Amino acid sequence: MGGTRRFTILHSNDMHGDFLAEQAAGGGPLTGGLPLLSGYLNKVRAEEENVIYAISGDMLQGSIIDSDFKGVSTIEIMNYLAPDIVGLGNHEVDYGVPHLLFLEKIANFPIVNANLYIKPFNKRMMRPHYVMKKAGLDILFTGILTEKALDAIKLDELIGTFVDIREAADEVGRICNAYRNDDIDLTVLLTHIGFESDKELAAALDPAWGVDMIIGGHSHTVLSEPAVVNGVLIVQAGTGTDQIGRFDIVVDDDTNSIVEWRWQLIPIDENIAAPDRELMEFIDSFKTIVDRKYGVVLCKLAHEHTHPERSIETSLGDLVADALAEQLAIDVMLLGAGSVRVERFGPTVTLMDLMSCFPYDDSITRFTVTGATLRAMLEHWMRPENRLSGEGECYEVNGAVRARYSDAERRLVSLSVHGMPVADDDLVTVGLQGYHISNCEPYLGVTPEQLQAAGPSKVVTTSARQVIDEWLRANQHVSRRVEGRLVYE
Repeated sequence: MGGTRRFTILHSNDMHGDFLAEQAAGGGPLTGGLPLLSGYLNKVRAEEENVIYAISGDMLQGSIIDSDFKGVSTIEIMNYLAPDIVGLGNHEVDYGVPHLLFLEKIANFPIVNANLYIKPFNKRMMRPHYVMKKAGLDILFTGILTEKALDAIKLDELIGTFVDIREAADEVGRICNAYRNDDIDLTVLLTHIGFESDKELAAALDPAWGVDMIIGGHSHTVLSEPAVVNGVLIVQAGTGTDQIGRFDIVVDDDTNSIVEWRWQLIPIDENIAAPDRELMEFIDSFKTIVDRKYGVVLCKLAHEHTHPERSIETSLGDLVADALAEQLAIDVMLLGAGSVRVERFGPTVTLMDLMSCFPYDDSITRFTVTGATLRAMLEHWMRPENRLSGEGECYEVNGAVRARYSDAERRLVSLSVHGMPVADDDLVTVGLQGYHISNCEPYLGVTPEQLQAAGPSKVVTTSARQVIDEWLRANQHVSRRVEGRLVYE
């Protein structure tokens, strides 16, 4: 008889280079940052006998320290943090597939993904599963992405995932059927597909496969308690390092199942643990380099601009969309709200601030589209199931645009550009980032052919960030306030 074993599973997701602690405006304790997170991990590892720390994707991007070193600094820092297991996220691929494979080689921890394939050879690109031995029990981990989460990989024709939840579920079944033998006591999926998709995935799993738990990411969902679907526990821990998920579970070795569990979302601040000073010094060694390189002041804005949510108009989104539209002579700039990566910007703006705000540099192409096509694009991404799921893409627009959407009627009530209502046969120029052109069908509801149908397109810049840089240097004391460019009724 095997009896039972107690485990503590700590988990993070979508850390996005959130390396340093911050203090709220007006004071209060320091929150987040890897030194405090490491301090808490060290504390739990000292207090509990069987501890597992898992990260469910997107360690990379969102920090100048990450982008300047193309993720190498992040992996070095994560080696210090020493997770036991990591699932692949979509942003791990941002620096290219060859670079991802290089980062995997320098990681001191296993990175799992079962359904990222080199298509011509039907070969998995990453380690598909990992069996961890802990307290005499065997725990099977595997990782899942779907094409919905991995849109950027479309830039590489050789790489792909199984397309939808059903096929991803089948791949989980394949791993479980092949490797979940009688010795496996616990089966955990590390997914990076979004919370709603996690629930769909759990519902599609055959209970005979024995999946116990999904630790997810991608949608940045904050939970008060786990979801339970088809007998599978589903959790996620928001975004960044201000919090960490904690499972305390009891596993029955005879039945290979969880018989008791308690889950909490633990806030990470200076009241919960002492910071890891050695890790702080290690991070500072990278920070010193980037501070010296990117500390130059670009401009002084009239006030702080903010971007608290991606699904609404924000003053910072307005500022960046205006900069691009003005510099590039575009009627309508559809700026991916997710490409703005900070919540606060200014009033003093350094090059480092710009790099942190807009880390995903990209080209911008100017299209000429009909009013009907523009209306279809806005109606697609302004619909509530896209805005509110946390799994779609939303946009910021420049000051020439006024759009009103009715949630009750599920349609665009009004649309004007430069103060004039847009008729279906009007021609309007629209600016799109390269990433969003590659994903125009899922994100904007139009095909590449529809974007090109009304007239020729032109790449107006190969570097959006350079355009924003030049605009900021030429525009001191700029002010933007939320003014009703995007209205939801």
